[in-house]
Amino acid sequence: MLATMQRCLWQMKKRRSITTAVLTGVLLTAASCVAQGKAASKAATKEQTPGCEGLNARECLLRAIEAMGGREKLAAITTEQLDLIGHTELMEQSYRQAPFITSYTRDQITVDFTGQRMVQKTHAVWPESDLKQADSDSTLVVTPAGAVFRGSSQDSPSDAASLSSARQAMVLGPEKILLTAAAAPDLHYAPAETLRQTPHTVLAFTWNGIPVRVLLNRFNHLPDAVETKQEFNDFWYYWGDVEQRVYFDNWRWIGGVEYPSNQVTERNGAVWSSTQALDIAFNKPINDKDFAVDAKAAAVSTQQKGWKGATFHAAQNKVLAEGVDLFLGSWNTTIVKQTDGVVILETPISSSFTQGILAEAKKRYPDAPIKVLSTSDSWPHVGGIRFDVAQGLPVYILDLNEPLLQRMISAPHTIDPDALQTANKPPHWKIVAGRTEIGAGPNRMVLYPLRGASTERQYMVYFPERRLLYASDTLVVNDDHTLYDPELFHEVVEAVEREHLVVDTVYAMHQAPVPWTEAVGMLRKTT
Repeated sequence: MLATMQRCLWQMKKRRSITTAVLTGVLLTAASCVAQGKAASKAATKEQTPGCEGLNARECLLRAIEAMGGREKLAAITTEQLDLIGHTELMEQSYRQAPFITSYTRDQITVDFTGQRMVQKTHAVWPESDLKQADSDSTLVVTPAGAVFRGSSQDSPSDAASLSSARQAMVLGPEKILLTAAAAPDLHYAPAETLRQTPHTVLAFTWNGIPVRVLLNRFNHLPDAVETKQEFNDFWYYWGDVEQRVYFDNWRWIGGVEYPSNQVTERNGAVWSSTQALDIAFNKPINDKDFAVDAKAAAVSTQQKGWKGATFHAAQNKVLAEGVDLFLGSWNTTIVKQTDGVVILETPISSSFTQGILAEAKKRYPDAPIKVLSTSDSWPHVGGIRFDVAQGLPVYILDLNEPLLQRMISAPHTIDPDALQTANKPPHWKIVAGRTEIGAGPNRMVLYPLRGASTERQYMVYFPERRLLYASDTLVVNDDHTLYDPELFHEVVEAVEREHLVVDTVYAMHQAPVPWTEAVGMLRKTT
């Protein structure tokens, strides 16, 4: 409209004299321009709110609520029982990245919306387990006091990701998303989007500090998708500000309510998971005993910080050789002193964990320059790399992993800025494409890409003078003294033979040192 009025003023300025007739013409021209401006403004509004033309945001929301069955029907859903089948693309675990390995679940879920409680019984099929051991069962109970995993004898605190995901589902899921939007004081229009070739009006609001966008179909006014931007508590936290879109589809008419039985979740534009409801029931009686939890365990769950809060413990030190100190834990890391500095073998899981490792190295060797070895693209291995880059440290990474890690260190972290977001430094990659030697003397190290079918994105680290081998994420000895996933260690043995290495001891990310002959013996028992 402003551009139209500017054209009108320009036209009036061109007139050389103002007679009555001319003035009349000027006024008519101005009126015409104003009309054009109003028409343009109306057209712009129509373009931005397809299906809700002429309505304000709350009136548009009301239209969507009516399309789903009406406020009364939606508010009357006090309990829900779902039988779900789903799958997840294991972006954080697949040995060769895309196309990803897929895990599967079958869930029985009971939700008490009034009490904000949920019980989720899950049968999972995990494809990376040992053969014949892929199936597992768990029960998650969520209450306002926190969440627990119910065991046969006692409850244990849930992880932060399970608790936050469940709480979001109860307010941003299809049953309640429109009512949640209606309660938001900042409800407003956002720019329209096209979804599946159909223009959608977008309603935006904030819930619990998280920006939420609901995409309404212009023809039927139903919510086809819900978008958020947030930092997650699972491994996705590495990616900082994650844009999530949950598609609603396969609609069912149940008890006077339109309900999408299928939900597909995208994160950062990639399809991550899909769930399909095989049975849906509203307002069936529930048993309060099903939601009983150990109060102490539930309280602990609310204090969980997720992977981001993982901390390093220097007391778990195991000396492998002079100047070679292994720190055992869920994620093993090693500090190696060489003649020209210090090498940190793995900075895993989080910036806070990595900060502790570097502090310990500087405490032991105050003036020594530091190098970092990151041997795999698996998410526990790379959790500290952003902190490494922020410190300006050289990081040795496998050639195949550079594109993934480059995206990771470039990912915005504005919601909760980390050290790299603040430092804004470029990475100092050292690319490992073949045999790579580091340092000299008794703690000399040689890096070898594994290049196996399941180890394609890992390299091993050999200490020639120590006859010691670090095998990345390939070796775990089960409680019954068998190998977890023998294929992984089989590929290590092949690489050792290929490179003509002599090994006395081997250890890995999740395995304390074991004699090489013992590990090879366990492998041979699988043939």
